Amino acid sequence: QVQLVESGGGWVQPGGSLRLSCAASGTILRIYAMGWYRQAPGKQRELVADITTGGGTRYGESVKGRFTISRDNAKNMVYLQMNTLKPEDTAVYFCCGRGYADLQYIYWGQGTQVTVSS
Repeated sequence: QVQLVESGGGWVQPGGSLRLSCAASGTILRIYAMGWYRQAPGKQRELVADITTGGGTRYGESVKGRFTISRDNAKNMVYLQMNTLKPEDTAVYFCCGRGYADLQYIYWGQGTQVTVSS
């Protein structure tokens, strides 16, 4: 089993920055990719960004150029640096992980709220 715990959410004004962190524990060797999804009220969960153990990254179109995902494999941590935040970035952000053979993310954190408003 793998446990994922997010931290770093909160409230920020438009144009501000936040950094989310996710700590993984348990059967860490099973994790190949880690990432972040978000879900706003009334909307589907969407990919924000993800990263493999080799450093390959993907970003959702709406966050490209503003968000940066990084990973510390030695510490079993993944981070999401969010800059130039917009009100439409308001959502619950979920950390996720999957093994190499998994076609979709199977490990999920509880989520952390990010609110962008003035």
